[in-house]
Formats: sequence, structure tokens, C-alpha cells
Amino acid sequence: MIEILPNWHPVFVHFTIALLSMAVVFHLLKAILPTKNEYQVALSILAKSNLLIGTGFAIMTAIAGWFAYNSVAHDTPSHLAMTEHRNWALLTLGIFIVLALWSLLQKHKMTLIFIPALLIAGGLLATTGWLGGEAVYRYGLGVKSMPNSSGEGHAHQHGGGEGHAHQHEEGENDAHQHQEGEEHGEKTANQAMLDKHNESSSTTEHNKEEHKRDKSHNETPHKH
Repeated sequence: MIEILPNWHPVFVHFTIALLSMAVVFHLLKAILPTKNEYQVALSILAKSNLLIGTGFAIMTAIAGWFAYNSVAHDTPSHLAMTEHRNWALLTLGIFIVLALWSLLQKHKMTLIFIPALLIAGGLLATTGWLGGEAVYRYGLGVKSMPNSSGEGHAHQHGGGEGHAHQHEEGENDAHQHQEGEEHGEKTANQAMLDKHNESSSTTEHNKEEHKRDKSHNETPHKH
């Protein structure tokens, strides 16, 4: 695991997003449902536990992200994307820490300000996650290697043609690799030669048959 991943930030961030997102959902359901609803107790436990555990993972995610920020190879555009992601992440983390402490102090009933603040924090969390995905999948941050499309196999390119389009080299036709090393072009030439040979053999046999019939006809005595 340590040899595969350049850092541990991608591992912790999934727990952070999942737990804190569910904390927002459970708190919102708890606020919407009637006070005497049978699910209030369960929702209260789920909401608070997800918020506290998610905030703990968020702290670990931020620490791993800080090391990644200072160690992952990058260029100027990816550095700007990484910096923007970092700034949003720190702001989001700070708000969730405040909300987690607020949740510990308010043991029973939350104030009306808590839910809007939690919703804002959830929006910041989604924005931070989006920017993190942009940094990885658009700018390639933290990616050690890309799939190699050369060699055996082929690179798939889906688009307007629908289906598989194989890479060409300087406008050449598709040349698929086979076990015997033959290409379609060679097979076509060989097939043409074989067809020509068969046609020639067929013509020769036909001529022989005609010659036999003519000879037999000439040797047959005719009565006039």
C-alpha cells in the first residue's frame, strides 16, 4: 500500500467526505422530523457520531494533504489547482471543527443557527472534494504513472464513431498484431495470390476438358 500510493491523503479523504456528508443528512432529518418521532433518538446518535468521527478523519486528511502538498511533483497550473484545493479544505476543516465542538457542548437540543451552518459546511465540503478531484484527474497530481498504450493490445478511443478506434501511425491503416506476426495487408496479398492460382488452375483444367472433348470428337468415325 505504501509503495503504491504516493501519500495517504487519498485514503483518508474518502472517509472524511462520507462521514461528514452523512452527518449533515442525519442532522437535517432530525431537524425536519417531529420532536416526538420514534427515530429522533437514533438520528441524534448517528448525526453526532458521524460529525465527531468525520471531523477526526478530516484532521488526519488535512495532515496527510499537507505532506502531499509539499511533496507531490507538480507544474505551475497544477500548483495553482492544488493551492486552491488546500485553501478550501482548510476553511472547511475549521468550520467542521467548530461544529463538532458545538455539538459536544449542546448535548440535547441544537439551536436554529446550527443547521444552516452545517449546511454551509456541507456545501464547502462538496466544493473541496470537487477541487480535489480536479487536481487529480485533470492535472494528474499524485498519479505515479499513466497506462501505456503502446505494445500489445490497443488504445480505445470512443467518440463520434461509437465503438473502438485503434491508433494509427501517420495515416497508416489498422494493423493488428497476431500470434504469427502477419498483418491484414499481408493476408490480403496472400489471399489474392491464392485466388489467382486457383483461378489459373481452374482455367487449365477447363482447357484440358475442352481439349479431350475435341479430340474425342475428331477421332469418332462419322457416317455421311
